[in-house]
Amino acid sequence: MSTTRIVIIGGGFGGVYCAMHLERLLKRHPDAELTLISRDNFFLFTPMLHEVAASDLDITHIVSPLRALLKRARVVIGEVLAVDLPRRMVTVVHGFSNHQHDLEFDHLVLALGSTTNYHGSKSIEQHALTMRTLGDAIHLRNRVIAMLEEAESEGPGAGVGLLTFVVAGGGFAGVETIAAVNDFVREALRFYRRLSTDQVRLVLVHAGPEILPELGAELGEYARRKLTSRGVEILVNRTVATVDAQSVTLHDGTRIPSRLLVWTAGTAPHRLIECLPCPMERGRIQVGETLAVPGWPRVWAVGDCAVVPNRHTGKPHPPTAQHALREARTAARNIVAVLEDRPTEAFDFTTIGQLAAIGRRTGVARVFGWNFSGFVAWWLWRTIYLMKLPRLDRKIRVAIDWTLDLVFAKDFVQFLAERGESAPAEIVEHAD
Repeated sequence: MSTTRIVIIGGGFGGVYCAMHLERLLKRHPDAELTLISRDNFFLFTPMLHEVAASDLDITHIVSPLRALLKRARVVIGEVLAVDLPRRMVTVVHGFSNHQHDLEFDHLVLALGSTTNYHGSKSIEQHALTMRTLGDAIHLRNRVIAMLEEAESEGPGAGVGLLTFVVAGGGFAGVETIAAVNDFVREALRFYRRLSTDQVRLVLVHAGPEILPELGAELGEYARRKLTSRGVEILVNRTVATVDAQSVTLHDGTRIPSRLLVWTAGTAPHRLIECLPCPMERGRIQVGETLAVPGWPRVWAVGDCAVVPNRHTGKPHPPTAQHALREARTAARNIVAVLEDRPTEAFDFTTIGQLAAIGRRTGVARVFGWNFSGFVAWWLWRTIYLMKLPRLDRKIRVAIDWTLDLVFAKDFVQFLAERGESAPAEIVEHAD
């Protein structure tokens, strides 16, 4: 009996959930060999990332070890160097000695996700922080605390811009990040007795006319009013031009003295995508309704790296986690359908809703076409994402963290490396 080799590249929502569904569907196919290739040995639940940065959640409670999630699949931790579609081969490098392995496949699922898009700005790439990984969230938290400590040491004469925090991008990531940092900093001030609220400045820079455009004008305006009332400056129709160690300069010439910029204003396809001989659209892989890559039998693509057509409108589905979850399920079913010589199915999903937490137990949400705001939206945000968080032990840990957060103050301890410095992102990312 020949072995069918199924290889999945990517440890995000698309890749991990495809592997989880395949494990269940392949029970009647003991001859199938399933492999997941991931850079990290854990799955990160990114919707809660800003809560780690704001010390609402413990750093380990939103990550799940891949080997605990997957019982049958072989997990390979490493970087993918190349994907050779004609030879049906994936080259992976891993370990301190950079060992290389060639993995052959019969079915390949590309779930490579996306990377940060700096729009060609070297200064932004050099100086800005991002919010995509667990290491990013911890690094941001450490930087904010370090700036509070430095400002406390200097007192009322603290350097210009030392307590000015700028976030670029008014989408979900940017709004949730600045709301979390705003709450974190303002709550911290009571422990820093030489500092005052007058010294703190938080600025959100957004290229469009209204923040959270995905939720519509009404909810965007609500979020804008709430954040403004809590001391956040919102600059719309503006973009960041350059950044240095002391300031952020906008394209209209406005200079904001600041030593911290968080960049959430763009995503780009994974670097491997551009090397593949696949049909592309704006740097992402075009797939058919069944998520198969045209011209390459038994090659599939899901998540941020794929352009998935809506069978009803013809427009691409948005690259969100809820779509990646359903695409992963469809891809898994179709792989098994091919193995069993059955017809494959088309991906068909309508967005259920979108939610954003905007701090102080308030949020905005659109669910099944209905708008919610305030405490109800915040409660929906926490309830829905808690249900989606994998593994019961993680759900319980997060629920306990949230309960304790209602009673006790946030934790303002920096996470330090062995040499006494703030732990860099690459150390923390692999600490699970």
